[in-house]
Amino acid sequence: MHQQMIFVNLPVNDLDASKKFFTELGYTINPQFSDDNAASVVISDTIVAMLLTKPFYATFTQKEIADATKTSEVLIALSAPSREKVDELVDRALALGGTTSGRTQDHGFMYGRAFDDLDGHTWEVVWMDPSAIEG
Repeated sequence: MHQQMIFVNLPVNDLDASKKFFTELGYTINPQFSDDNAASVVISDTIVAMLLTKPFYATFTQKEIADATKTSEVLIALSAPSREKVDELVDRALALGGTTSGRTQDHGFMYGRAFDDLDGHTWEVVWMDPSAIEG
C-alpha cells in the first residue's frame, strides 16, 4: 500500500527567518525542493511543510492570503512521543521567537500545547497515552 504524504503549504513573510526557525526546532530543509521562493521543511518521512514567499504562494491561489496573525486559516497538529517531548518542542519554539497559542490541555491520557510560528501559523503538539488509544 502506498504511504500517503502530506505537504502543508504556508505563506511566510521572511523565508530565511522561517528556515532558521524550523531548522533550530530540529527539522531539516530538503534542498532539492527549496530555492529563493520556497523551503521544503522535512517534519517526518510523510510530513513536509512547504514555506512559500507570499508572492510565490499567491501563484497557487486566486484567494486572498490570510494574515495568520489575525485570522486562523489552519491548525497544524503534530504528535509527540511523550509529554516531555511536547514541552521540549513548544518551549524551544517559544525561545526561538514563536508565541504561545491557546492553553495547555491536560486530560491525563492526553496532553497538548500549541505555539504560533513567526508568521502566526498555529502548531499544536499533542501526546496521547497509547493505552488510552488501545482501550
